[in-house]
Amino acid sequence: MATLSFNPTRIPRTPKTKTASFRKPTSRVSFSVQPNASSGRKLAHGFPKLRVSTQEEAGVEEYEEDDPTVEMSYLDPETDPESILEWELDFCSRPMLDIRGKKVWELVVCDESLALQFTKYFPNNAINSITLRDALGSISEDLGVPLPQKIRFFRSQMQTIITKACRELGIKPIPSKRCLSLQLWLGERYETVYKRHPGFQKGSKPLLALDNPFPIDLPENLYGDKWAFVQLPFSAIREEIASMDTRFMFGSSLDLDLLGIAVDDETLIPGLSVASSRAKPLAAWMNGLEVCAVESDTSKGCLILSVGVSTRYIYATYNKSPVTTAEAESWEAAKKTCGGLHFLAVQEDLDSDDCVGFWLLLDLPPPPV
Repeated sequence: MATLSFNPTRIPRTPKTKTASFRKPTSRVSFSVQPNASSGRKLAHGFPKLRVSTQEEAGVEEYEEDDPTVEMSYLDPETDPESILEWELDFCSRPMLDIRGKKVWELVVCDESLALQFTKYFPNNAINSITLRDALGSISEDLGVPLPQKIRFFRSQMQTIITKACRELGIKPIPSKRCLSLQLWLGERYETVYKRHPGFQKGSKPLLALDNPFPIDLPENLYGDKWAFVQLPFSAIREEIASMDTRFMFGSSLDLDLLGIAVDDETLIPGLSVASSRAKPLAAWMNGLEVCAVESDTSKGCLILSVGVSTRYIYATYNKSPVTTAEAESWEAAKKTCGGLHFLAVQEDLDSDDCVGFWLLLDLPPPPV
């Protein structure tokens, strides 16, 4: 069984901190599993307290930082700043009030590996693209890291502000829910920082909730010829991921170590295989979509493909029957057993052992903020 947690070994140990003043392919369904009753998802709550270190001559003096109003500016000293090419960003209000009784906003920035971590609070009357642009520039200046080539963000409501700020800095903005490190970190901050803030508002709902729009028809260029539910042992998943670096294949992986996903090699991971006579062009188109997750909707007899931040496609359909419904339910149950871990493979033939596109996906619940 898979377990999912935020890997606590990636917490910074020497941060700089400062106190804030605030559808149409059809095919038979051909997969079944006997899922374990347990969900397998265990989101970690409660990092060790943030430790701030200061170098003093021959020794290191450490003390615990226990102030939830403290901001963070950190770069892993063992990481080459030039190697950090992409950032993940969230700019949103938090369930906290400032001294004026107004919502506190926060900018949270990191990279996939969490070598870079930055947080900064803002009053609600300073939320605009200029504020964000300047803050992003300050990260580069303060930490000595170059501005990234790309920044991913997962809130569609902030797209205008984020896009403008990024473009003014020559950064490519990418709306995408594949900001998994960031989302898990936000979940952690909710438990260990926001709840302890003196202005915390218990029961407060996120101001900018994540979109879950009604699914729309799939563009013709994304159609496959056939599809099937499949499963692969995790050992085969690892081999497929490793082959991305040794042969030409579209797709993307996940930093399983960072996400704290522990899966036995023999564990069967559910997936969806799509076959097409034009597999390579199809995989190429898919590669630019920021594929997030695949889910089955048994009430409508279809599969839904989530991409970007607010787009959901009717990716495939099937004739509803007790058998097909049970198969689809089993697939979803297997995905839940694996902590949301699943995959999407594009092949020239369903019986082929080779993929031309492979995406490792994680169906993660939205962060609580």
